[in-house]
Parts: sequence; C-alpha cells; structure tokens
Amino acid sequence: MELPLFVFEMANNHMGSLQHGLRIVREYRKVVESFHSFRFAFKLQYRDLDTFIHHDFKKRLDIKYVKRFMETSLREEELIQLVNEIKECGFIVVCTPFDEPSVDKIEKHGVDIVKVASCSFSDWPLLERIVLANKAIIASAAAAPLEEIDNVVSFFEHRSKDLTLMHCVAEYPTQDADLSLNQIDLLRTRYPKIKIGYSTHEKPDNIDAIKIAVAKGASVFEKHVGVPTKDWPLNDYSATSKQVEAWLRSAEDAFSVCGPTAQRRVPTSAELGSLASLRRGVFAKKAIRAGDFISNNDIFLAFPPQEGQVCANDWSKYTRFVATRDIRANAPLTVENTEHKHTRQKVYEVVQSVKALLERGNVVIPGAADLEISHHYGLEKFDEYGLVMITVVNREYCKKLLVMLAGQTHPEQYHEKKEETFHILYGDMKIFLDGREKVLGRGDVITVGRGVRHKMYSAGGTVFEEISTTHCKEDSYYTDTNICANPMRKTLITYWLS
Repeated sequence: MELPLFVFEMANNHMGSLQHGLRIVREYRKVVESFHSFRFAFKLQYRDLDTFIHHDFKKRLDIKYVKRFMETSLREEELIQLVNEIKECGFIVVCTPFDEPSVDKIEKHGVDIVKVASCSFSDWPLLERIVLANKAIIASAAAAPLEEIDNVVSFFEHRSKDLTLMHCVAEYPTQDADLSLNQIDLLRTRYPKIKIGYSTHEKPDNIDAIKIAVAKGASVFEKHVGVPTKDWPLNDYSATSKQVEAWLRSAEDAFSVCGPTAQRRVPTSAELGSLASLRRGVFAKKAIRAGDFISNNDIFLAFPPQEGQVCANDWSKYTRFVATRDIRANAPLTVENTEHKHTRQKVYEVVQSVKALLERGNVVIPGAADLEISHHYGLEKFDEYGLVMITVVNREYCKKLLVMLAGQTHPEQYHEKKEETFHILYGDMKIFLDGREKVLGRGDVITVGRGVRHKMYSAGGTVFEEISTTHCKEDSYYTDTNICANPMRKTLITYWLS
C-alpha cells in the first residue's frame, strides 16, 4: 500500500532568495530523516509575472499580493536549481501553477506532481492545460460547492488522471472552530475511487488536527513551512522545522493508534489467548465412534474449554465434524480426535447459482421462503447429485419450488403418504417413474403417485413446482439406503434472497 504523503509548501517563504530556499530544503531534509513510514514532498509556486499580473498594476505595491509576488520572484535558472536540490535531498517535487505558461515550465523542469490551488479549482482554462501534462494531480477544494467539486472530479476522472482531492479551508491561519474536518468524511464517501487529503492552514502549534485527519482516512497532507530569520519572520500559518517535527510525530502516533484501514488488523497472540480462555468448549453428550458424523444432538457446550479443544465458535452449520477416534461421553472434542470441513464457500456458490437460474426463468420467490440444499452424497458431489427446495407453504397442502442445476441428478426415491404433482416453470427435465423415462419441458405437468419410484435429471437446469399433500420429513424413502443413513445431507438457509 502506498505510504502517506506529506507535502511541505514553501510558497514564497524563500523570499526571492535562492540561497534561503536551498536552506529551507536542507533543514527539512534533516527533519524527515527519522520518519521512515512516510513519503515527503516540497512544493513550489510558479507564476509567469510577465503575463500573470496586468501590466497596469505591476508597480502598484500598495496591493498586497502584487507586492509580495513581485518582491519574491525567482529567475527560471534559480527555480531549476531549487527543483534539483529538492530532488537531491530525496523529496518529491510538487508545484502549483497559476497560469498556463507556468505549466510549460513545470513540464520543462521535471516536476513530479501538479498542485491545483483552491483559487484555481475551477479555473477551466488552466485545468485544460494542466490535464495535458503527464503528471499526477493534487487539487484543493476550499469553499467549492459540491456541484463544482463533482464537475472537477469528473473532468479529471474522465481523462484517467491520478487525482488527490484535498479538504482545505482558505483562512490564514484557520481557527480551530473553522477546520471542518468532518468534510474529509464527506469527500471520502462521495468520491470513493480517489485519494482524499488535508491541506492545513491552522496555527503551527496545533498538532491535534492532524490526528483527526489521519483517523478520518486522509492520506495526503500539506503544510506551509519555512525557516525564520531576523529579517524574514514567518507568517502566522507557516511552521518552523521544530513545529513540523512535532506535527509529524503526532501524525505518526495517529497512524500507529488507528492501525490498518484496507484490511482487518492482525490480532496479537495475547488477545487470541484471552478470548480463547473465555469461550465454551464442545463436549460429547454421549459416546461417539470413530468415523461418525457429529451432529448437534451428539454434543453439549460448556465452560471452561480445554487446551486444543473445539469451541462453540468453531461449531456452525457450515462446518462438518467427523470423529477420527472414539470419544467417550463428557470428553472434549479436540483437534486431535476430530476433523472438520468448511462448507460456507460452497453453499454460497450454490445459492448464487440458484438465484441466477431463478432470474433466467423469471421466477419470483416470496421474501420469507427458506431454502434447503439437498446434497445426498455430500456437498463435494452436489454438482452431480442434488436438488434445492424452496418451501412456499406447508399446511394440509404443500407447495415447493424445486431447482436443479445443469447436469444434476436427483436420486431415486418414493413416498408412502403423499402424492405430488410437478409443473415445469423453466428448463428441461427427464423423470424416471418406476424406471420409465419421460421428457418434460416448460409448461408440462406430471403427477407422481404414492409408492412410485422417481428419479430426475436436468441437462440444462430446471425450476419446477411441487404441489402435494403435507410434506413429512420421514416420508422420503431412497432406494440407495446410504442416503437416508446420512444425517448431514441437508443444509437449510433462512436469509438468502438479499
């Protein structure tokens, strides 16, 4: 999994001095040396001042940002030196262009990632130029309404761009009450396919907001940084190297506390041992012989569990236990005297196949109907021998929907008490009545009388109704007596339609 990315925004804090810019990069290289679980980037800002500032305003130093931009500009050769130093110090290079010519320079200088500033978030002429660059994109969305964010995200996604969307509040500095970190949740939910980050402007001593942003799932973080001097103090939202180190330590702690996000955490051995000691063990209610299937009627659950014992948490309708040794009454079932087989995945596959066949046949199932899988010779042979029964009603009269998958055979059986009629709703079926074959298709109806031996086979899969007198569990007699001797030949699923 990709490591979290921390972006140090230099902005104009180099103050128009190449040497001061180099000093900032080198000082922060020392800060990040001990943080091995993060990636780091330095971000610059590019403006083509010849075209960016209207020519009538270039000398208007009474306008705050005109004065700032003009006084802190670097020549192109100086920018290239700064980019090269960032790379040599092991940082990823990020740059924010505020005009189209600056994107040309970004490509020329070998910058790694393009950053879209919040003020340019919907600057469509600039976005049209940025999207032509073969670069990953980070975009801050301060104050943008959701409709606008939708449009920008769609714009980049349709062009297959690697996009990170940043929650940002464009107040410098941002007061704690205005950080709105719940917006990270909103963005992650609304745009699940892209990375979500947090561009910070809070006061530099705030090391709590980063913990919350980490806990909410942000994976890219941006902070204004600098190195204060006697002549060049930092502004209220730019952090010193010591403040950044404390900020990173806080993020490191947060990631450690939050743990993994894309996968289930791995429990410690101490935790597993503690839980195991509090579970109920499985004990034999009566003597069990080696080779016997073990059913609910054969066991009881009690505390405390023994070392190596099968526990209640291991016991489910999706696990088949067989005794490998004789087990005396009241003795624990253990990993040594039993073997087990998990059936959940196979049952899931059967249910999905049945649902697909019902859908192809346009057969509508009542919402509360139970599903019973008959696997006469075990689930491992269900694809060859088996049938699924869906009970719709079972009173003095009974209606079931029966499903056979392609290639399945239902073994020969007969009933002494009930008479049943089959109505084919979908697919094909061969039925053998006392050995005589009949071929049935959709719409066909056939009645099976009491005592008539019947076996079914479907080449392509079938769904048919069974209408009969009351169904009794003890009224199915298979000519292969091994089937009736198998108490584990059915699996009942209650909630399966969703």
